[in-house]
Amino acid sequence: MPKTAIIVGAGIAGLATAIRLSAKGYQVNVFEANDYPGGKLHSKTVEGYRFDLGPSLFTMPWLITELFEIHGKNPTDYFNYYKKDVICNYFWEDGKTFSAKADINQFAKEASISFNEKEETIKRFLSDNRKKYDLTHSIFLEKSLHRTSTYLSKDTLKALFRIGGMGINNTLNKSNERYFSNPKLVQLFNRYATYNGSSPYKTPGIMSMIPHLEMELGTYFPKGGMHEITKALFQLAQDIGVVFHFKQPVKQILVKGKKAVGITTDGGDFTGDLVVSNMDVYPTYRKLLANHRQPEKTLKQERSSSALIFYWGINKSFPQLDLHNILFSNDYPTEFKYIFDKKTLYHDATVYINITSKEQEQDAPKGSENWFVMINAPGNYGQDWDTLVTVARQHIISKINRVLNTDIASLIATEFVLDPKGIESATSSYRGALYGAASNSKFAAFLRHPNFSNHIKNLYFCGGSVHPGGGIPLCLLSAKIVHDLVPEM
Repeated sequence: MPKTAIIVGAGIAGLATAIRLSAKGYQVNVFEANDYPGGKLHSKTVEGYRFDLGPSLFTMPWLITELFEIHGKNPTDYFNYYKKDVICNYFWEDGKTFSAKADINQFAKEASISFNEKEETIKRFLSDNRKKYDLTHSIFLEKSLHRTSTYLSKDTLKALFRIGGMGINNTLNKSNERYFSNPKLVQLFNRYATYNGSSPYKTPGIMSMIPHLEMELGTYFPKGGMHEITKALFQLAQDIGVVFHFKQPVKQILVKGKKAVGITTDGGDFTGDLVVSNMDVYPTYRKLLANHRQPEKTLKQERSSSALIFYWGINKSFPQLDLHNILFSNDYPTEFKYIFDKKTLYHDATVYINITSKEQEQDAPKGSENWFVMINAPGNYGQDWDTLVTVARQHIISKINRVLNTDIASLIATEFVLDPKGIESATSSYRGALYGAASNSKFAAFLRHPNFSNHIKNLYFCGGSVHPGGGIPLCLLSAKIVHDLVPEM
């Protein structure tokens, strides 16, 4: 008989782990509290407007397609995507705009003119980011940082030898200022700290490798929208025999003799040869492993930022906008102080607008657009979110009106809102943090919870709250790491 694997949670990492363990010969059962798969990667349609509810950026698509290939499936039978020519459109309140092109040479040329920086400096910056990624990705993203064997390879020794020159002792902001004098270009590259829910004024400069993922490896759009990623992986998982149990929240991970042997749900106990938690590591320990040793240092880490999102059906088309758009704050440092230090919202927040109807017209009625309007927010620490949402909505509308010279409130045909409290409730993400622990420390990567338990055999962890971090690519890589850690049948 094949060995059995139990996965707690059908988020993107849970789906990927199920697919990988199935390829390894395990019979996989996935237990999910919601009545749908995908976790944050879900969608909703309201009055003809379709919205992706969670992640809106798609990079490193091969991490998706290889999940089909390991089962001998043709990825295009399930999932299709294409590369974007424009990465993002940027706006400042003084009227400055910039459209970042995917072609690196074109980007460098146009950014040089727009921001009055030397083209060769921009190219050197991008090249240095690529080198950081090439030196470190196999260690920090693709392997467990908590296994001795990781540190015995030539790649690891080479990276550790050169890590001092990668900005590890500077903040991302300081690292960017070493290259550029124009504060707007510095701000443009500072924003990449938000890709792991951190502050550019705290996270280490090595995080300047993040633009490489988007700018050189490419930004893509899945045909049908981001939710198609979930739908495709869910279909693949079903096709290969993974069994899903929806509306079955796990109450406890069963441990006997310091070994994970199954789970408890309202429907009873289910046994397995191993258990993988795709649930946020904090509630995994506090709720599912309450009677076991708690990794307090890890669980008390600072949490990443959350988000406040307005989903608006807009009864107009805006040709100056693209799929990804950023309306920058006039005071970026203060915005992040409010988020991480004051745990509240700054009145002049940076506004991100995602519009999938720019890529597929059917996502909105004719002549209209579906706006995913997001600002970075602190986690849920018991704030009065009703008041914060009301005030933030007014400030966001005012900012959009100033920057785009419009009256956006009069164009909102439909609306619903997701705040950190709602994110925490719907996804069990502690405090509504989008990326688990924040990366506001040079030691953050090493402090993330490992993908296995040091004290309970056959217990593993995947998802955005553990190594290597949050976001679709890193969640998929966490599944790959778990696959590599789990013994062969």
